[in-house]
This record gives sequence, C-alpha cells and structure tokens, in this order.
Amino acid sequence: MTAAWDFLTTAANWSGTDGIWTRFTEHLFYTLLSVVIAALVALPLGAVIGHTGRGVAAIAGVANALRALPTLGLLTVLTLWSFGLLTGQLARLGPSIVVLVVLAVPPILSNTYAGIAAVDPAARDAARGMGMTGSQVLLRVELPVAMPLVLSGVRSAYLQVVATATIAAVVGLGGFGRYVVDGLAQQLYGKMVAGALLVALMAVIGDRLIALVGRFLVSPGLSGRRVREKAQEAEAGFAAVPPT
Repeated sequence: MTAAWDFLTTAANWSGTDGIWTRFTEHLFYTLLSVVIAALVALPLGAVIGHTGRGVAAIAGVANALRALPTLGLLTVLTLWSFGLLTGQLARLGPSIVVLVVLAVPPILSNTYAGIAAVDPAARDAARGMGMTGSQVLLRVELPVAMPLVLSGVRSAYLQVVATATIAAVVGLGGFGRYVVDGLAQQLYGKMVAGALLVALMAVIGDRLIALVGRFLVSPGLSGRRVREKAQEAEAGFAAVPPT
C-alpha cells in the first residue's frame, strides 16, 4: 500500500500519455459509451415488454445468456475476429465496447421491465379512463413510477462496466486497467494496486453521482429502502423466468 500511495502522490504520474488524468478520461470514455449504448438498447426494449407483457420469457432467456458469457473469452474471440474487418485502434476498441455493452444490458433491461410491469393496474386504468393512449400511459404514468428501478439498473450496469473496463488494457487500450496490466508485467505492484484503487474510487464516485441525479428524477414517495428491495426482487424474478 505504501508503494501505491507513493505512485498516487507523485506529481509526474498525473500528467503525460500514461498519466492518471489521461487514463481516467480513457476509462470514463469506455464506461460511459458502453452504458449509454446499453441504455439505448435496453430501456426501450424493457419498457415495451413491461407495458405489453409480450416476450417476457424470450427476453429473460437472452438476458440470462448474456450474464453467463465469459467476458475475457468473448473479448479475445471478438478481437481476433475484428482484426480481419477493422483497422487500427478500432480493431481493439470495437470488441471492448461490445463486451461492455453485453455486460451492461441485462441489469438495465431487467429493472426497466420489472419497474414497468409492477405499476399498479389501477393507475393504468385511471390514465386510460382520462383518454390517454397506450404510449401516453407508458411515458406519463408507467415510466415515472418505474424510474427508481430503472435508475437502480443503470447504477448496477455502471458499477459492473467501470470494474470490467480494465480488461480493455488486455488488448492494448488504455484506462486504469493499463496500470494493472503493466504493473503486473513489470512487477511494479504499487502501480498495479494504485490502478485497482483508482477503479474502485471511480466506481464509488460514479455511483454517488447517479444516486444524486436520481433525487431530481424520482418522486420522494418512490425512493428509499423499499425501492432497493423491489430492485433485488425484480432482478431475481426476471432471472427466474424460463425461456420458451
């Protein structure tokens, strides 16, 4: 730990192409890009399935299959395959982002579906009685009520991706994983531990920021301990749905 502290407190390690700030921006780029792409895929899909109730078993099977994929193995296969199709950094970046997106989709998908599906039927009936269309019910009633579970899924996806983004260094990319891989190869264990600590710090800060955003997006009556319990129940219930 002393060596890691020395690495973190040395001013020279904060600048340059291998500096902490550079590695931070790289790691943040990989993480945010992956989570945003996953959200663009999983949020609409989960919302539609939760609203209509169709395709639950099929999507549950897909989500469970994605969870079971070995991350490092998938990255290796995709990287080897991409070298024949892509060039330069894109041959490494593309597979890494795909792997991280695959990791981020299941928690967002399952929580979005469960949040929409768990909306009180009386609220839906009241909205329809006011003349709302199906899309209006989804956007104005179901999504606001489901927002705590949706954000819980996004937080879970962020934490998984920010921790796993270190594998990008295995295929020659940057991020804090560069310190872990290089530190191990060079037997600079202080550098390796510092990289792991920076990833952990980034995970904690990002999680707190998402929780802060949630305070502005979620009604106070829909937040708290009960929401966390429902999020856990939602993930467990979605995972238990047998595929057809």
